[in-house]
Parts: sequence; C-alpha cells; structure tokens
Amino acid sequence: MQKQVLIPTDYSKSAFNAIVYAFELFAEEDCTFHIFHSYFLARSAKGNVLFPEPEPADYDRAARLSGERMEWLKKKVGLLADNPKHTVYFDHKFGTLIELLEEKVMRDKIDLIVMGTRGITDDTKVAYGRNSVNVMENIRGCAVLAVPANVSYKKIGSIVFPTNFKTHFNEREMKTFVKIAQLGNSQIQILHIGKEKDLSERQRNNRKELENHFSEVKYTYHWLEHKGVKEGVLSFADQQDSGMIAFVNRKHWFFGSVFSNPLVKSLGVHSKVPILALHDTRN
Repeated sequence: MQKQVLIPTDYSKSAFNAIVYAFELFAEEDCTFHIFHSYFLARSAKGNVLFPEPEPADYDRAARLSGERMEWLKKKVGLLADNPKHTVYFDHKFGTLIELLEEKVMRDKIDLIVMGTRGITDDTKVAYGRNSVNVMENIRGCAVLAVPANVSYKKIGSIVFPTNFKTHFNEREMKTFVKIAQLGNSQIQILHIGKEKDLSERQRNNRKELENHFSEVKYTYHWLEHKGVKEGVLSFADQQDSGMIAFVNRKHWFFGSVFSNPLVKSLGVHSKVPILALHDTRN
C-alpha cells in the first residue's frame, strides 16, 4: 500500500527543503505526496471587529497570488529527479492551516506530515516556528516530522526515543516510526530519565508493549539518572550525534518540558536533528 505523505508549504526555503527531504527519505518507497498551501486573510476571521470584512476582490487577489506561487513551486519541484515510485499532487485552499490540514489528513488518509521547522519569516531566534509547533501540537490524526532548513537527508544512524513508559502508543503511528527506522536501518535508542529498577508495574507493561512495536528494528535502552528531562534528552541526543528525535507528544508535555527552554538552541536554531512527533492514543 502506498504511503500518503502531506507536505504543507508556505513557499519558503525551509518548506522546500522539507519536500526534498521527504522525497529522499522515501526514495525507495511507493508514495503519494500531497503538497499543500493554505492562504488566509486575517480580516476574514469571524468576530474581528478591528478590521472591515474583505471585499470579494481581496479574496480573488489572494487566490490568484496563491495559484501563481503554486505554479512556480510545481516547476521547481519538477526539476527534482523524477521517481517512478512517487506520485505528487499540488493543492492550495483558502482557510486556516490547522483546520485544512485536519481535513486533508482525514480525507486522504495521511500517514505522515513532513514540514519545515521555520516558515517564511525565518526568525533565527526561534527554534520552531509557530506553524510547525501548532501542527505538532494540534494535528492528532497522524505523525508529524519537522525538518530544519539546514538539514539534508542522509541515512539515519540512530533515533533517540525518550519515554517515561507512561504513554499509550498509537499503533498506526508506531508503524510509521518503525518504517522510518527501517528505511535507514536505524537503531532506536530508547531513553528514560530515571532508574530501571524504579519502574512501576504499569511502566513495565508499557515497556513490553513498546518492545512489541520495535520487534522488527534494532533498539537499545539508555537510562540517565540525576538529570532533568530537558537536559537529559537534549544532551544525550547531542552526545550521540543522533539523526532524529522521536517522541510521543502527550499534549503540550514535550514542548513544554523540553523545547521551550534555552537548551533548544543547541538542537533547534543550529539543529541538524529532525523531530518526529507521535501521539498518545488518549488525546
């Protein structure tokens, strides 16, 4: 069965790099790629009393500009090596990003979203732009892979997977995670901040479930004591020269505990580490 991969674009350098990365990551896989742009007029938001409702001409102008930019992107993507295993669709639509992505994930049965970490504003003081964080936090129907603009695809030697063994694993998304690991023959480094002997019965059961998910890939366990989650995850990934960090995002937990702190500068602004966000089945 073909993988369905959705790639949101704002026509930025970072977004185009995500397209290239996705094509190369799945170079040997039968894939359908959905390259999608959403455009929106802030004045059209309901209840916005500060600005008058846009005129029909404003909507027409926005649609025309979006269409022209999408045609430009089609030509640019067409210059990439043509892969017979890949089918590529382009689309643009008026509306808010999260609502439109949720709609496409459901309708097109998307397995994975791949996007850049920063958008067209490319604020170098920000590790992850607002759109990428919003997508990882709010799109719950599939896994999300965020790719820094300066990262070119290469086979991933190891993937750090921090876990407290308290999450509920989404089977469909775990299969996507395993597939990504298999593509590069990557080793998954399961990282727990704490002592193995302190695991509760529930945590031990979840650990067994995790091992079932990883039965067809290489994995190792790593236990870090006397470190906070923030310092532990980022310093471990940095020391191991990991090619990716994957995590189960219990809503707002991961970004709240790790990616909102100053240490993100070592793996964010200057990052060479794509981030794979998976989801807890409870949210």
